[in-house]
Amino acid sequence: MSEKSLSQSILSVAPSATMAMTQLARDLRAQGRDIIGLSSGESDFDTPAHIGDAAAKAIADGKTRYTAVDGIPELKEAIVEKFQRENGLPYSTAEINVSPGGKPVIFNALAVTLNPSDEVIIPAPCWVSYPGMVSLLGAKPVIVPCGVDSGFRLTAEALEAAITPKTKWLMLNSPSNPTGSAYSREDLAALAVVLRRHPDILVLCDDIYEHLVYDGFQFTTLASVAPDLKGRVLTMNGVSKAYAMTGWRIGYAGGPDWLIKAMAKYMGQTTSNPASISQWAALEALSGSQDFIAKARKAYAARRKDVVKAINSIDGLSCREPEGAFYAFFDCREVLGGRLASDTDFTTALLEDSGVALVPGSAFHAPGFVRLSYAADPKLLKEACARLNTFCKSL
Repeated sequence: MSEKSLSQSILSVAPSATMAMTQLARDLRAQGRDIIGLSSGESDFDTPAHIGDAAAKAIADGKTRYTAVDGIPELKEAIVEKFQRENGLPYSTAEINVSPGGKPVIFNALAVTLNPSDEVIIPAPCWVSYPGMVSLLGAKPVIVPCGVDSGFRLTAEALEAAITPKTKWLMLNSPSNPTGSAYSREDLAALAVVLRRHPDILVLCDDIYEHLVYDGFQFTTLASVAPDLKGRVLTMNGVSKAYAMTGWRIGYAGGPDWLIKAMAKYMGQTTSNPASISQWAALEALSGSQDFIAKARKAYAARRKDVVKAINSIDGLSCREPEGAFYAFFDCREVLGGRLASDTDFTTALLEDSGVALVPGSAFHAPGFVRLSYAADPKLLKEACARLNTFCKSL
């Protein structure tokens, strides 16, 4: 047996570059290298104690068995309340999905709607997994480049130009991984005008970084801005980024009941339910104290300012100040050349020579850029930026 036994779909999809770089950093650290890993989109904070306590109580109470395939009723009720409280979005529990992570929410929604001839519009730079998911399902990712001039945001004109009779979905991620760019109410309203002209297009709003916005930026989501489109929008979120719960693997979404039912049906034949303990922990996260969010946001805001300032002080690098998330996405094109022909060469050499793990922009369909996660200890960030400066001076 060999790779000849593998499907064409899996052979055609590249491994996740973020996970690959993060694992490489782990491997080098295990070998004794002094590595600063800033490639992973994961908070350095611990999960808040009251959330862990809720999980421990669930275990003590014997809540360790199978649950409803797409989430316990109590968690669905908390999600309904969250959407109403924070987004002004009215949903019933029949319109709520809970999955074992944010990725399964997205993949399941695509899996139950896409056919091989369908197209999915993906503004780029984009999260590495969006195109891979679409390709795995035999559909076509339509990558729409969105440059620095537009703040890495999709414009109404670019959306209209990308739409064809085969378009099934539009993917919107705000704030964005990898750029940190976020869509204002005006930005979303302009996209809504285009979408109204194309009533068969579904929209997936990935709001996973919703709470990580800075300098007074007001987060909003498409279904709130354009309530008339709500019936064809899947508003996806999760507890991983806001509550430092990446390993708990809970994602959720609100959407039309026909789509939610289909996703539950799909889960019944694939993953089945999310971990019961994680669901009770997520319930506490959404309905308990929210103090952690403000503390984490304040810390990230300070790190963002310091990191962006440090990067912009390095000759040949430039970085736009992001509205949200916890990434700095900087332009390295001026320092490329010679042995460093690409952003991938840049990040590989930086790791080998200086022990700093970042992710090349090519992984996000943005060659010439690099993503740095500032969800790390400020001392490590300062040292990483110093090493980055020394590295660039050596080129």
